[in-house]
Amino acid sequence: MTASLTLVVLMAVLFGAGISIMLERSLTRVLIGFLLVGNAVNILIYLMSGAPGLAPILGVGVDPDEISDPLPQAFVLTAIVINLGITAFMLALIYRSWWLAQLGTKGDLVDDEEEDVQDAEEAADLIRSSAADDAAIQEIIDASDEEPDEALEEELELEASARDRSEGGDDR
Repeated sequence: MTASLTLVVLMAVLFGAGISIMLERSLTRVLIGFLLVGNAVNILIYLMSGAPGLAPILGVGVDPDEISDPLPQAFVLTAIVINLGITAFMLALIYRSWWLAQLGTKGDLVDDEEEDVQDAEEAADLIRSSAADDAAIQEIIDASDEEPDEALEEELELEASARDRSEGGDDR
């Protein structure tokens, strides 16, 4: 494929405008310049991909020389994904710098007193609910008519005393 002069001129304009805008100090302009350069790279990959051909599926009766190269398509898709990821990152940086600029001299030291109060109330609720749960479980155990298995209790006590003796002997 011979490169279309329109696409070559468009690519050159996008590169030139993108680079010149990226040299500005504003993060928003840097982002716009990056988007222009990213699109120019996609057009460059498209221009370098060669002549269009059949779909890149090798089947019976298909001449391999007539199939278009699938690698430039993968490169363009990868460039689009990378461009999107960096755009999202730059937008987060722009928002963060705007937010910090709005705070003025306070900077990043803004206290969220409401969140602290809510966290304290939630913690107190959890403590109260766990105490209520313990009391409810104890009531169920007290109300139970099952008798504990005395043989099992004696066996557990023997194991615990043997373990205590072995641990006490290691400390000496």
